[in-house]
Amino acid sequence: MRPAQRSKVDPFIVMDVMEAARRAEEAGRRIIHMEVGQPGTPAPEGARAALARAMEAGSLGYTVALGLPELRARIARHYGEWYGVDLDPARVVVTPGSSGGFILAFTALFDAGARVGIGAPGYPSYRQILRALDLVPVDIETSAENRLQPVPGDLQGRDLAGLLVASPGNPSGTMLGREGLGALIGATQAAGGSFISDEIYHGLHYDARAVSALEITNDCYVINSFSKYFSMTGWRIGWMVVPEDHVRTIERLAQNLFICPPHASQVAALAAMDCTEELEANRAVYARNRALMLEGLPRAGFDRIAPPDGAFYVYADVRHLTEDSRALAAEILERAGVAVTPGLDFDPARGAGTLRFSYARATADIEEGLARLRAFMEARTA
Repeated sequence: MRPAQRSKVDPFIVMDVMEAARRAEEAGRRIIHMEVGQPGTPAPEGARAALARAMEAGSLGYTVALGLPELRARIARHYGEWYGVDLDPARVVVTPGSSGGFILAFTALFDAGARVGIGAPGYPSYRQILRALDLVPVDIETSAENRLQPVPGDLQGRDLAGLLVASPGNPSGTMLGREGLGALIGATQAAGGSFISDEIYHGLHYDARAVSALEITNDCYVINSFSKYFSMTGWRIGWMVVPEDHVRTIERLAQNLFICPPHASQVAALAAMDCTEELEANRAVYARNRALMLEGLPRAGFDRIAPPDGAFYVYADVRHLTEDSRALAAEILERAGVAVTPGLDFDPARGAGTLRFSYARATADIEEGLARLRAFMEARTA
């Protein structure tokens, strides 16, 4: 059998890095993980306890396609608590991770061949999911002057059916303020396009909090996840908020594509939303790690960075060190025992000159990783 053209998506390079790191560990080496965007902490204790009780009490069969009503109501209340937004729970859709949300959003909003703008650098799976759905990803090359976020002028002449924006962004960690986000929403809507806001790193901020697109407009899709702030990556549970008149469209798609989100994960997610003390303690660790990275990376020679406002990444320009970030990442893993991600995942045109460093692990690991990086760079330039 011959595979379809739509199946020919690019590999996710960070997964290849993870596999190389795994092989090194299997061979007996201790590897410091700065490659993967995954909290080093488990799901909150309250979430795990709630699931244990639910497993004893029932079978955890199918839920309705849009998710447990009590979880949808709790997510709606979350928008009032964090953003001052009065949200109707009927607009909340629980999804199998944010990835399920992107599939639903792209399928609901765009016909085959539609051009969808995504910032570069940006999360690579946006591009690959769009391609697999016979849509056209349009990379919008952002600049350091705009802190690696798109601005309305970047949209001119592109004939876009929609725009997807992430704030805080992956790999940059930079955020858009209310004015910048509002300007992008306005420019997209004025051109007749649909606006999608990826807010999966909300909650992981270190000064001002992130702004939700729902504070500005109801005419948008917002996608979020329990993976990052709520420390539940492998549970594959997320949510989206859609306009009222799109709910039934999404429901029909979700029924057929997914049947429902994982019941067990929904139970845990509901409990996780009230584990604030534990989650804020995790964020305090990331804040400490961020400070260490912003001090330690320049000392190691990685000094061309846009300081992150949120998430748990630092994105570094390494063109003064290499023309092949994948080869440099492999060298760092081999010689320093530190796994980092080459920028090719995030920016096909310019990623050969960038690296992403994650600081989501324990502080002791970050300290050791920075020391190894500094020793590696000193030996490399000696």
